[in-house]
Amino acid sequence: MLGLNGAALSLPRESLTNVTHSATGPHWVSSLLRAKLVLAAPSGFSLAGLIACTWLSFHFGQSFAFTGFLYLVLVVLTALYGGFWQATVISIAAAACLNYFFVPPIFSFANSPANWVALGAFEFTALVISRLSLRAQMQAAEAIAGRCSTERLYEASRRILLLDSSGDFGNQITSLIREIFELKAVQLFDALPATTYQIGASPVGAEHLTRDAYFLGADCFDPETRSWYCVLRLGARPVGGLALHGTGINKLGATALASLCAIALERLRALQRESHAQAAREAEQLRAAVLDALAHQFKTPLAIARTASSGLLAIGGLSELQTDLVTSIDQQATKLEHLASRLLTAARLEAVEFEPQREAVLFSRLLRLAIQKLDQEVDRDRFHVSVPSREVPVFADRELIVTSIVQLVNNAVQYSEPGSPVDVAFAVKSDRVVLKVLSRGLVVKADERERIFERFYRAPEIQHGPAGTGLGLSIVKKIVEAHHGSVWAEGHEDYGTSFSISLPAAIAA
Repeated sequence: MLGLNGAALSLPRESLTNVTHSATGPHWVSSLLRAKLVLAAPSGFSLAGLIACTWLSFHFGQSFAFTGFLYLVLVVLTALYGGFWQATVISIAAAACLNYFFVPPIFSFANSPANWVALGAFEFTALVISRLSLRAQMQAAEAIAGRCSTERLYEASRRILLLDSSGDFGNQITSLIREIFELKAVQLFDALPATTYQIGASPVGAEHLTRDAYFLGADCFDPETRSWYCVLRLGARPVGGLALHGTGINKLGATALASLCAIALERLRALQRESHAQAAREAEQLRAAVLDALAHQFKTPLAIARTASSGLLAIGGLSELQTDLVTSIDQQATKLEHLASRLLTAARLEAVEFEPQREAVLFSRLLRLAIQKLDQEVDRDRFHVSVPSREVPVFADRELIVTSIVQLVNNAVQYSEPGSPVDVAFAVKSDRVVLKVLSRGLVVKADERERIFERFYRAPEIQHGPAGTGLGLSIVKKIVEAHHGSVWAEGHEDYGTSFSISLPAAIAA
């Protein structure tokens, strides 16, 4: 603490405790006296030393210079441990002793230049030493406070990492900070959910100031309530505010604590995102398993139904009405079989262990295989394919890429004007080969071109068009992304829509 003389004094903890907290007890008078004695101890010891030095020097006939040096040592010690004002008292007493016992005529206080020089030297020494001592003690106090703050920050960071993220995380943080830093109250504002967590009795308007720290992006200190209002930052982005009430922590410590809280909140969100992602992965795996089971269950009865209908048509002898009915059964069974195949493909793509069996193949050959899978010859003739003279192979799984191209080919036939041409072109761009399928008819809007690749989504423009499941384009996207490629749609005003697939070239793989 600072003494009356302006110097920093180190008092025993017992003395300070008794003076501060025992004023109403039966021993408060004795406690106050002990504290005053501790404050006056340096000057008391120095006066005793001054008397001893004076007697020894006078008894042994020492000179003015020798005795003055001994007095100077006493002044230095008093200034070092007692401060400037106690050293001033010793300086005046030392100058008086020199004048009375060692400056002729002795045993008198006759003024002399030597006496004034000695007093000036004593006072100058007292001033310099006391200032240096005060500065050293203040630096030591700051170092101790900084070390204490660092230890508390370390303890806070260690315990925050051990907090249970499944509980009330914000209140846990505020309670922990208040406990470690011995604060009156703590408030934490999390900007993402716009929630304030509080513990302890906060000053009036503290919550508003905590939010202001976040909105204004600046730290401030209220000396009246000894409160810090700090902004929580992640890099340059503010994410909340922190209020520390009744604290002696400095700006650096408050800012470091705010950064620690910001990191703790971000860690909580990362853990929550990881938990949600894990739950989503488990749900996707369950959904894929269900799709796989359902598709396999459908395949067997559909194959039997198709065999039976095809057999009836082959046997013949049916009436016209019977033939139409059996043909309708055969067609619908075929559609259901195609749907089951898509479900199997989707389940396979969602499997964790799925990995395409890639090889170098020509995109144009895969396209021809896909076109040949069309049921109607007339639809195959609608495709106009442009192949470069020197085609570059792609690195892909033959079966999967044919499946994705079949989907684009079927879409081009179903959602285009009947009988209109479908243009297919290949292009080499850097280390990629791009397949583009352009058909005349429906133009997909710009804000729908990403969503049509989502599972089970169908654009509003095609709700009244041919029946579909919304699975086809999502399967295409999964297949292409599994090959480290990309797929996208483009609308051509007053003409139609094109779909493009980009795959790595085999020479670059």
